[in-house]
Amino acid sequence: MLQDSKEKRSYDAIVIGSGASGGWAAKELTEKGLKTLVLERGRMVRHIEDYPTASKAPWEFEFRGAVPVDKRSGVGAANWKREETMHWALAEDEQPYIEEKPFRWFRGYHVGGKSLLWARGTQRWSDFDFEGPVRDGYAVDWPIRYKDMEPWYSYVETFVGFAGSRDGLDVLPDQIVQPGFELSCLEKHYSEQLKVMYGDRHLIQGRCAHLTDPQQIHKDQGRNKCMNQNMCNRGCVYGGYFSANASTLPWAGKTGNLTLRPDSVVESIIYDEQKGKAVGVRVIDRLTQESIEFYAKIIFVNASTINSNAILLNSKSSRFPNGLGNDNGLMGKFITCHNYRGKGNAAFEGFQDKFNEGRNPGHAYVPRFRNVYRQETDFLRGYAIGMSGSRQLDGNGELIGDALRDNLLNPKYGLWSMAAWMQGEMVPEESNHIRLSAEEKDKYGIPKLIMSVEWKDNDNKMTADFVQQQSEMYERMGFKNINVIDSGAPPGSDIHEMGGVRMGNDPKTSLLNKYNQLHHCKNVFVTDGACMTSGSTQNPTLTFMTLTARAANYAVEELNKMNL
Repeated sequence: MLQDSKEKRSYDAIVIGSGASGGWAAKELTEKGLKTLVLERGRMVRHIEDYPTASKAPWEFEFRGAVPVDKRSGVGAANWKREETMHWALAEDEQPYIEEKPFRWFRGYHVGGKSLLWARGTQRWSDFDFEGPVRDGYAVDWPIRYKDMEPWYSYVETFVGFAGSRDGLDVLPDQIVQPGFELSCLEKHYSEQLKVMYGDRHLIQGRCAHLTDPQQIHKDQGRNKCMNQNMCNRGCVYGGYFSANASTLPWAGKTGNLTLRPDSVVESIIYDEQKGKAVGVRVIDRLTQESIEFYAKIIFVNASTINSNAILLNSKSSRFPNGLGNDNGLMGKFITCHNYRGKGNAAFEGFQDKFNEGRNPGHAYVPRFRNVYRQETDFLRGYAIGMSGSRQLDGNGELIGDALRDNLLNPKYGLWSMAAWMQGEMVPEESNHIRLSAEEKDKYGIPKLIMSVEWKDNDNKMTADFVQQQSEMYERMGFKNINVIDSGAPPGSDIHEMGGVRMGNDPKTSLLNKYNQLHHCKNVFVTDGACMTSGSTQNPTLTFMTLTARAANYAVEELNKMNL
């Protein structure tokens, strides 16, 4: 009877996490014929039917979307204070963590994970990014280069669908794109002036995971053209932007090889000392608190960066007393993210005969221009800049009666304005780490995480450079009311955590090889943000998905060769 039960809980592959990278692991493994179990610690979210606020107009909410203070609840309640997105908030006691240093941890605990919440910016990496560590000596050399990733980028882009432009820039490789969202007149002006005044700086259409010209592969997924609603974080009934819920998970489901199990909090990975490999995953059922074990030949860890680190650190055995594959003691170290501290805004007095019509779910983008070809500043690496130029109605919310009607019928516009925000590369440092508490546990009996990540002097210098450079660019182009600041936001505010289980060539200085396998446990693959050796300036999710597709196909090949 016990053996029957174990067989029912056995699969060819287990994927931990159902977000952007977990969904891709599920798609690739099931398409190749593997019976695959996807474990998600949060609740079930079905595409379309579980988006309760999708496409709702403001007047369809009791308080036009505002939530009374006494009804705001859940982890990060200040971030989910709108009724449109309150359904994504976590319960206060879901996963408390210890902030040894201030850290904002945004989580997506539901099927689809943060693929339902992301900002959808997507750019390829170039060799300037993959070679960054070896050029300046910080972090270890990546075991891969752009040539290793290029065909896989194309593979993922074809299936997902991205909008943007092909710009011919060596610092930002072109990718497979559908027509991008048009730049506003102010953004076009800014782009032209950048070329004239600086030469090596470019403002381009931001590349984003939206369908503007759906191809057959997207129609086969049941997805349709983006309707420019700008309500993406509620869930999109059109499937106009990429999410695991709209794309990879249903695709995997159609193979008949997918088992999706929500409400499954992974405690640890089970290592068999005699077999010398991982044999399964130990789960705490979120609803019943029951401990259950599932078994598989290969395991993909895609729980998002911080939880992937936590699961591996908590996967202890006689062979691995410090965590699965953690012989060198580096697991959980070299945590990095993106520096979003720099913010800017300025007004422009021109183009008074124009205004922006409709909504743009993307934004303009200035690729990295610092320290690209040589070290030219007193800080390492660089930053990209997100930008958005628009003109808002000059409304008065205090008007009533005739005055309100006249204001609505005869709208007046204010000045054009241009917002800017930096996305800087945080150089990995060993002291920036996460670890498990030896004393405190959460309600599932799992050790609490201790966050110990802080900005370093390099980040401070980089932010100061952004403030100086962005202010200068505004001034030279004739902008007014310039306000560029260091917001002082703590690490994690970007939602782009990376590192802790980094890739590398040498098992003494890294945890994973070039195919995302643990050096010392070959049937475990880590392909979410935890695997990143360094962080670059580009949005990372496209690279997470691409690494996952590449690793999953390699894993199946190795499994078929009986090497796993």
